[in-house]
Amino acid sequence: MSGVLNGIRILDTTIWQLGPTATMMLADLGAEVIKVEQRLIGDPGRGYKRLRGQSIELPDGRSAYFEHLNRNKKSIALDLTKEAGKMVLYRLVAKCDVFVQNFRPSVAKRLRLDYHTLSKYNPKLVYGSGSGFGLKGPDSGQRAFDALGQARSGIMTAAASEPGMPPVSIAGGIADAMGGVMLAYSVLAALVARERLGIGQEVDASHLGSMIWLQNLNVALVLSVGREVARHGRAKAFNPLYNSYQCSDGKWLQLGHLQPDRYWAPFCRALGIEELTDDPRFKNMDIRGEHSEELVTYLDRIFATQTREEWMKICRDANLIYSPVNTVEDLPNDPQVLANNYITDFDHPTLGKIKVVDIAVHLSKTPGVIRAPAPEYAQHTEEVLLEIGGYSWEEIATLKEQEVI
Repeated sequence: MSGVLNGIRILDTTIWQLGPTATMMLADLGAEVIKVEQRLIGDPGRGYKRLRGQSIELPDGRSAYFEHLNRNKKSIALDLTKEAGKMVLYRLVAKCDVFVQNFRPSVAKRLRLDYHTLSKYNPKLVYGSGSGFGLKGPDSGQRAFDALGQARSGIMTAAASEPGMPPVSIAGGIADAMGGVMLAYSVLAALVARERLGIGQEVDASHLGSMIWLQNLNVALVLSVGREVARHGRAKAFNPLYNSYQCSDGKWLQLGHLQPDRYWAPFCRALGIEELTDDPRFKNMDIRGEHSEELVTYLDRIFATQTREEWMKICRDANLIYSPVNTVEDLPNDPQVLANNYITDFDHPTLGKIKVVDIAVHLSKTPGVIRAPAPEYAQHTEEVLLEIGGYSWEEIATLKEQEVI
């Protein structure tokens, strides 16, 4: 059975990560996504070959960054600074369900690619905007990248283990990724509204808004009780049974007991420290919290006596709550990751059989699927203009002569 978005056509002018993440997610669910790239230079992500100083170049000169973000899409090249280029885009907009862009508001308006303009060609168009700081306010027109979204949202300080520590930048573009998730979410909601009410509309998602939502509990606590979730290093964990410990092989184990009093006695039995069960320093959560540094130091010594695998068996047999602390490099071999196909094989026409991050959600009757790799630059220009735009070969030749495509 085909994907749930089969029959939905999306015109995608986004670049870098936030917008392409959103359209990739929609493409994975079956939508036809036509990536409109700048004539001659394309999406700048194609040339992104180093990340934080590390090479991410694949064989044949491909960028791992671009390949990951643009699978299941078609590519056309179009000069949108020319009037003829705009007319091509308007003609395609009339045949599409969704238009997605991440221009700054002033740029979209100057190029006449704003919602007000495009909705004239397609009143039922769902128009998705991705931005750094939202479409309103004094900084709405500012350029933004992932690090700025992390910085403005507060997560760089929240990620630091203790107050006063330098900000922590989380690798991998999480503000871009979260912004893309929320943009895809908003497009899907607008498609449901169009189906029910027959209306098109503009939707938007930003780094700032998305990262605030990612931290919604922390932000809600600031709003309701006037302070964020307490931050402290693991050595001072108020609940030592909700903490990480290093084992004898150097690997880390995370405990996850949010009801530590319920698990205190079986925890002590499992670790062979029954003498602590009725110790007055640790008799309940609040008192353990007052002596947390002492208890964490004690548990550090205990966990350092066996390997993580040995401790996981002990925890499993005692029905305790735990998880290995993975590195990102551990994920491709994690049996739970493999069992749920969170990472899967893909037969790439150029790179051969490779591992890729699969679709994170599973639909039992209309599953998403990775159908195609990221497109070559302008690979589908003629196909899209012929089949969707209704252009003739003669018109296409003229557009090439005019350096529009």
